[in-house]
Amino acid sequence: MKAKLHNVLLIVATLFVNIILDRFTKYLAYTYMKGEQSISFLWNSIIISYVENTGAFLGLGSNWNIYIKYVVLLILPIIICIIVIIYSLIKDFNRIKKIVIISIVAGGLSNLFDRLFNNFSVIDFMNFGIGRIRTGVLNVADLSVTFGVILLFIIEFRIGKRKEINSN
Repeated sequence: MKAKLHNVLLIVATLFVNIILDRFTKYLAYTYMKGEQSISFLWNSIIISYVENTGAFLGLGSNWNIYIKYVVLLILPIIICIIVIIYSLIKDFNRIKKIVIISIVAGGLSNLFDRLFNNFSVIDFMNFGIGRIRTGVLNVADLSVTFGVILLFIIEFRIGKRKEINSN
């Protein structure tokens, strides 16, 4: 029982931290950057500018029919997030892996919140790069998803390597 409670608290805390950080930074971007000029740091390697993205990654789907948008950009992702949270509650696996998986879900949920309550517009405000090699404009939720996926691959690769070593 105590382990289940710790599991629930871990999941709730991870969701809370990721979502609150994303919501707060989007609030700051909306409040202080909307309609303002871009700001750059570290020789233009970081550019802060306010953008509203009505699609998914790099604007994909921004011109889709509204019904397709609801299904592909809202309903299906919500279902997937719920399934992953339930899976994380039921399945007993490494604490770090659980935090990483829930961080990915939290990033997705925070952007879904924008889509649901902001007419499919997700607030983006960060761009990273050197010269012409740049990311798209993104937000903290996108970073949660991106770094979460990278870390998940690393974790799975290391687990696979350990299993391979142990089986020999």
